[in-house]
Amino acid sequence: MDHPCEKCGAAVEDGRPFCPHCRAPQIHVQIVDSELAAEGARDPSLGARAPSPPHALPTGRFDTLESNYRGLFDRGAAVRAALKAGVAGVLLGMVPVIGIVLTGSLAAYFYRREKGSVPAAGIGARLGGAAGVISFAANSLLIVIRIFALHEQQQYVETLLKVAQAIGYNSADPEIQAAIHNLFTPSGMALTFFFAMIFTVVLAAAGGALAVLVFRHPPRG
Repeated sequence: MDHPCEKCGAAVEDGRPFCPHCRAPQIHVQIVDSELAAEGARDPSLGARAPSPPHALPTGRFDTLESNYRGLFDRGAAVRAALKAGVAGVLLGMVPVIGIVLTGSLAAYFYRREKGSVPAAGIGARLGGAAGVISFAANSLLIVIRIFALHEQQQYVETLLKVAQAIGYNSADPEIQAAIHNLFTPSGMALTFFFAMIFTVVLAAAGGALAVLVFRHPPRG
């Protein structure tokens, strides 16, 4: 039995691999996905359909996740909250320890008020720590100005001697007086400011984290 050549239209005997006139191939091989072929064998009404590309990734989903992640932390709002709390901490720092904790708490409060939602505890700690750094830097600058520009070093020395006497040391002891005077040397002040900054940041970060916990679980009336 003959069939027409798809290329030139001449009659070609069935079974011949090439057309005797134009030498066009007459045997065509169709490759079908094994899974689709088995599915078509079970249900012929499905017919041949193009398989979907494997491992297609829903890009829209990842875009949504990325935008949600960025929304977890607003850097601009955090900077503004830390600055406002740090400025307030210059006055709050007059109250030892408690004032530093309140400075960190204020940073979390300002951030919550601007964003309208309670941040995570880790973010609250970061906000408090940043506010503590700002407050400490401002207070340190004021102390340096008062000591070197306004020549109030002796007043600070007398204050430290009173503190030493209050905690049980003999303020008249030459070694105690020498140690206090050494605090006002450049190296002594650098070391003092370093440890004081760590102390301030830790307390302020704790205040920020505690404020977040209070915002999440307000006291019941």
